[in-house]
Amino acid sequence: MPQINVLIKPASSNCNLRCNYCFYHSIAENRETHSYGMMDNRTLELLVEKVFACAEYSCTFAFQGGEPTLIGLEFYEKLIEFQKKYNVKNLQIYNVLQTNGMLIDAAWARFLAEHNFLVGLSLDGPQDIHDYNRIGANHKGSFSRVMRTVQLLNNYRVEYNILCVVTANTARHVSKIYNFYKKNNFFYLQFIPCLDPLGEPHGGYNYSLTPEKYAIFLKRLFDEWYTDLSKGNKVSIRYFDNIVGLAMGLQPEACGMSGKCSFQFVVEADGGIYPCDFYVIDKWHIGNIKNLSFAELATSNIVKEFIEGSQYIEHNCKLCRWENFCRGGCRREREPLAKNLPALNYHCEAYREFFEYAGPRIYELARRYSGGRKISL
Repeated sequence: MPQINVLIKPASSNCNLRCNYCFYHSIAENRETHSYGMMDNRTLELLVEKVFACAEYSCTFAFQGGEPTLIGLEFYEKLIEFQKKYNVKNLQIYNVLQTNGMLIDAAWARFLAEHNFLVGLSLDGPQDIHDYNRIGANHKGSFSRVMRTVQLLNNYRVEYNILCVVTANTARHVSKIYNFYKKNNFFYLQFIPCLDPLGEPHGGYNYSLTPEKYAIFLKRLFDEWYTDLSKGNKVSIRYFDNIVGLAMGLQPEACGMSGKCSFQFVVEADGGIYPCDFYVIDKWHIGNIKNLSFAELATSNIVKEFIEGSQYIEHNCKLCRWENFCRGGCRREREPLAKNLPALNYHCEAYREFFEYAGPRIYELARRYSGGRKISL
């Protein structure tokens, strides 16, 4: 296997916040075991050993939750110890931590900087917007604590980017959010449309993102981003970067934009393996790292079924002039299934409206970054 990327949930579904829109809470509610507790060091060591046994060239260890810092800093110190022990092929190692920032202190920041972790920090914008959904068990907002973490990451020169979940509320405040990020020198941004709970109809919650609201959000955000690029002010927005790359003929690096699912090697705290972060449920449990190799996991019938199930192209997609950009979108946005096949993307009209609006400028940027090479609609 040329490289292996694992997405690890060392604290399972456990979290110190109670964000209203948390998709992993609904995932945990849809399986027999809500939480698999905390990953022990033996499972971690076995996981690291097996990654290096199969990988070539490079490997990525990404940690998410729940909240992955709940397991404590000692767990990650053991990770580094095991990586040094088993990296006998001298592979390139990438470590990534997605966090709500609530537990990051000076010791954490020093460690993350020393070992070159890339940190994804969840921050939905200025205080009134962030605290609208990102609250603790005491129903108080988390903004002030997250901003202290920002200062620590800056002080210790930790590389980080910002993740914003797009809800009905955030979609109304595009300029306010974008300008807040710029004011704080956050120039690496990722905007993720929020998901309604797995298996439930769309639009049933006050945070639910409708296609109409998402279309407005995408258009306004693109205007802000494009204006900055035109002035020579580079802001990286992952989705827009990938769309321009598609217009240049490049392959997207973002999951959900390739037109079919891939196998993510999602590892729960007990060592259980699943194909995707959005589907860590009993139906898609592949096996356990304790008794299977990565080669065996990757070739399992469950993985084959999961990937093949995502390859169906809805009839309307085949007729759409923007199919090369959208490619049907993420499988999770194509739930619930229709006749056991992925349905039309819930945000289809939002994407169509956005591409019609921004398409000419997307291709103009593609021509600019391609050195003037002819690229057209």
